[in-house]
Amino acid sequence: MPSPKARVSVAVVSDAVHPYHRGGKEMRYAHLLPRFVRSVDVQVYTMHWWPERSITTRVQGIEYQAICPLFDLYHGTRRSMLEAVAFAFACLRLITKQFDVVEADHMPYLQLYTLWLVTRLRRRPLVVTWNEVWGLEYWSNYLGPVSGRVAWLIERMAMRLPDQILALSPGTADRLGAYVGDSVPVRVIPMAVDLELIRGVQPASADEAADLLFVGRLLKHKGVDLLIDALALVNVDRPVRLLIVGDGPEKISLEKQVAERGLSGVVRLRSDVADHAEVFALMKSSQVFVFPSLREGFGIAPLEALACGTRVVTTSHPDNQARHLVARSDRGYLCEPTPAALARCIEMALVDASAGTKPEENWIQEFDWDAVADQYVDALVSAPIRVSRSTLNRVTFEKVASGC
Repeated sequence: MPSPKARVSVAVVSDAVHPYHRGGKEMRYAHLLPRFVRSVDVQVYTMHWWPERSITTRVQGIEYQAICPLFDLYHGTRRSMLEAVAFAFACLRLITKQFDVVEADHMPYLQLYTLWLVTRLRRRPLVVTWNEVWGLEYWSNYLGPVSGRVAWLIERMAMRLPDQILALSPGTADRLGAYVGDSVPVRVIPMAVDLELIRGVQPASADEAADLLFVGRLLKHKGVDLLIDALALVNVDRPVRLLIVGDGPEKISLEKQVAERGLSGVVRLRSDVADHAEVFALMKSSQVFVFPSLREGFGIAPLEALACGTRVVTTSHPDNQARHLVARSDRGYLCEPTPAALARCIEMALVDASAGTKPEENWIQEFDWDAVADQYVDALVSAPIRVSRSTLNRVTFEKVASGC
């Protein structure tokens, strides 16, 4: 590592980046990277997302370099194995790059093995941000019992590759700690919200607004199908309008579900909201933000909605870390992940919202991007290279296959 007075050079590695793709990790980098450059030098390595033929482009003054062609992130409704393998091999290109530390997102896992090799050869630390732990049960449901066990083995072993893991929530840190013990340092650094921007945004017009709002990627585990079924059960004295903002592999299926439930007159799907200020305007104009996710590493959208003064409903599913944020709020509602329970919770939130009271949420000040960026920089600058690197033989297939 360089001397304390030198500017540390950080290689940020992510297969998907904002503004070309929208998701939790992409928005995290969009907020963090411009703040990183105040203290460290940053180079982003990703796929070739931009339309220009050049292998580099600049976003917010930061250089982005394509290390492989653009591959689709999804094959049908699942993450693409081709993309994961291609990006993992492409990360070998970093062996020729100059950097003091590598920061990477944990998805889609395979690139962590390549980055481990690169950083070992270059004798540089590898820091990985871990959004959530999938686990054997979820992988088995996602890919089937055999492929799911193999995928869990890959995830389980990947946990021991970094020199330091940055977990987005205490719940994720606890799950990681249960598998890596003391072998890998795990530090909690949460997501954050743009409080300054939120304060300056006005609510959307009545024509754009809806009673209920969902914002997020249209993926199966987000539970938007659950929300549509719940809306059909909501019993209040007026029609309830739902606006679904997002895009993803479940979009066509959700549009079909809306039509089948006879809800086309009260449900709108929009995938054209790219500006964060517009998202906040929609949140401020909605009575209830509904986030029926079954699996969430943190839950930035519910936190943003709470910061906008909106009531938030989410599920109590144990893999949904957003429940901890919502439970802290006087405007938060938790329910079981069933249509009936979600409908009842929505009804309660709508009644409370009609009263017009919006309790203050001073605790949200903890989640400010400037403070979170400082924590990240501190973690990257001080990241050590672990002495023990017996990573690949610490976890056996038998242990993982048995769920240990």
